[in-house]
Amino acid sequence: MKKFFVFCFMALLFVSCSIDDDGPNFSFEILPVESVEIPDEFTLGETYPITVSYLRPTTCHTFKEFYYLKENNQRTVAPINYLFEKDDCETLDNELVESTFNFIVTGNGSYIFKFWQGEDTDGEDQFLTIEVPVVE
Repeated sequence: MKKFFVFCFMALLFVSCSIDDDGPNFSFEILPVESVEIPDEFTLGETYPITVSYLRPTTCHTFKEFYYLKENNQRTVAPINYLFEKDDCETLDNELVESTFNFIVTGNGSYIFKFWQGEDTDGEDQFLTIEVPVVE
């Protein structure tokens, strides 16, 4: 999974930018997932909201989109935030933010979701892994 974050870092490095000299400066930051609201089971052809909760570190962090990697029946997910470079950023203590995406069930069997939760002390990626079966 280290490839996951090397790829993300490189992609974010190339798209981190300043819109123009007068515009806001920002970068992107992938934040660890705290918890997830996901159904216990799916029905083929249906669409389900999946809500991801994460801690917003500062007032300069704003949700952009989800990192979403699809590999067969496995989905790797992490929230990506804008990080605006401003002088008036305030540190937030445990402000839990929720963002939701819609998941369309297109296959049978089970889906395995891996929600990134950061790295351990050895630098290994940690995931909240949830398997959701598709029922008829």
